[in-house]
Amino acid sequence: MGEIAIATLAEEMYEMIAEYAGKKNLKALDLTKAMIARHGAGACDKDDCKQAIRELIDSGRCVYSYLGGSYIQLPPKPDAAL
Repeated sequence: MGEIAIATLAEEMYEMIAEYAGKKNLKALDLTKAMIARHGAGACDKDDCKQAIRELIDSGRCVYSYLGGSYIQLPPKPDAAL
């Protein structure tokens, strides 16, 4: 386990997903690479990032979308279907 808390990684990933919402679809690997690049391989690793992504999905803050590949996005707004 790295030096960065899983909750911190999850929050940073969420901010990144929100920033790119509607502009670019991010894959789990994109998020993992970004966090390792930001904090360094010694501070966080793939397993830490995987746990952070699972936390985002399980909490409902993010969802998986399948658009020719598996992407992580913000959940659709409830009134978007209207």
